[in-house]
Amino acid sequence: MDIGLDVADAGAVAERREAVLDAVRDHAGRIARELAVLDGGDYGRETFRTGAGAWTVKYEGGGLEFLLFECAGTETYVVSTKRDPDPEALATAMADYAGFVEAFDDYVASLAGVLDDVPTEFPAVASTAEVAAERDRVLSAIRETADAMAGELRRYEGGDYGTFAARIEGTRWELKREGDRASYLRVGGDGGTYLLSQYGPPSVPDTRELAGTFPAFVEAFNEHVAEVTAEATGVTYEEP
Repeated sequence: MDIGLDVADAGAVAERREAVLDAVRDHAGRIARELAVLDGGDYGRETFRTGAGAWTVKYEGGGLEFLLFECAGTETYVVSTKRDPDPEALATAMADYAGFVEAFDDYVASLAGVLDDVPTEFPAVASTAEVAAERDRVLSAIRETADAMAGELRRYEGGDYGTFAARIEGTRWELKREGDRASYLRVGGDGGTYLLSQYGPPSVPDTRELAGTFPAFVEAFNEHVAEVTAEATGVTYEEP
């Protein structure tokens, strides 16, 4: 039934709003990209104050995430990922948009020359080659001894794989062998320091600290060998 009342067509207003928002998304998007360049990252936000209020630009992945206008206690998301702003709120915000752009331009201008006096010549970098070579020399000696231990373990234990562990000064040392070679030498259990491994060497401070305790680990190994040798010596066999 026709009640005889006309309904205003909001299409023209919505179409005009969309045109304005398209222009703002494009223009403010360029501002967001410039901010990403200045800040040196893909994520961030900056606030610019004008005589009428404050504009906040948030960017993500180098693109505009949202553009917020705050004025007299009210917030208008001019651009957002959720919903378009009310036409009246958009009109109020856009009346200050030129001020926002001017504030951004002033911000960029304030950074001009800020790095002019920053030096680009620096002191020579000290070389770690000598101390690293000394570390490698120490580890090479430890490797030679650990491999010898692995060979002795294989000789009396048999098999290609095995471990020997001992607690030295309250800390667990573990040698894992593969064939006649030490697969790793770890100090401190799971999450400990690998004095020897298939990966990179330990740090110089760790090497210095642990290398001094390594002889005690070798002594513990020798004691272990002496014990098993004594036990084996007492074994007799008589042919039936």
